[in-house]
Amino acid sequence: MTSLSKGSVITIIQQLGYSKVCARWVPRMLTDQNKEARKTIASQHLQRFRLEGDEFLEKIVTGDETWVHFFEPESKRQSMEWRHTSSPRKKKFKTVRSAGKVMATVFWDTEGVILVDFLEQGCTINSVQYVTTLKKLKARLQRVRPTKSVADVLLLHDNARPHTSRHTSDEVVKIGWEVLPHPPYSPDLAPSDFHLFGPLKEARRGIHFEDEEAVKTSVRQWLRKQSCDFYRAGIHALVQRWTKTVEMDGDYIEK
Repeated sequence: MTSLSKGSVITIIQQLGYSKVCARWVPRMLTDQNKEARKTIASQHLQRFRLEGDEFLEKIVTGDETWVHFFEPESKRQSMEWRHTSSPRKKKFKTVRSAGKVMATVFWDTEGVILVDFLEQGCTINSVQYVTTLKKLKARLQRVRPTKSVADVLLLHDNARPHTSRHTSDEVVKIGWEVLPHPPYSPDLAPSDFHLFGPLKEARRGIHFEDEEAVKTSVRQWLRKQSCDFYRAGIHALVQRWTKTVEMDGDYIEK
């Protein structure tokens, strides 16, 4: 047992350069093979960016699915409020997210949202369903991005089974899009995951939505409210993330 006071121990620890930190949650424990794939693909994308510049990024059309609940409880930080030190502490009952939810699929690029599609209740995302969504995306692109030709589309989606099935791959080839390689287990390299879905869900915390249509309307409204700069920043952030992935030898990058 040391005779040093707690304050002295803390001071010594800090002078030695130590600090108490929480572990960082990561999606998966990456294998060496996973890391090598991440590093290789990130390097390839960086090389292409150096050759093509911003035009490369402007061709990217990215998309993913996410569950949107009828109710998401406020985070602890969101529920904080200013109170006088003599004021009694406010009681807050624990709340949980609702069982009711809607699956939303969002495709977007540097200019903004292209397609928002919602899965019908009772259906599941499979290759047939995903191909139907891609056909909607093709039609939507022709309407909202009339100057973007088929050759100007680089489709960026993750490696979920419906996205990589033979049925899906055949349809993408038929349409004429190029698929931008994406390493497995890499949400930190998927713009919808690291840039879009987080803020979308944060904005909805603490709000009760009565039914499925109310949820859909709120999602569409939030996506429309975001500026073009917001969407451009999400795609352009890929360059820094690819660079960091290479520097980290394929490991997950810090937030």
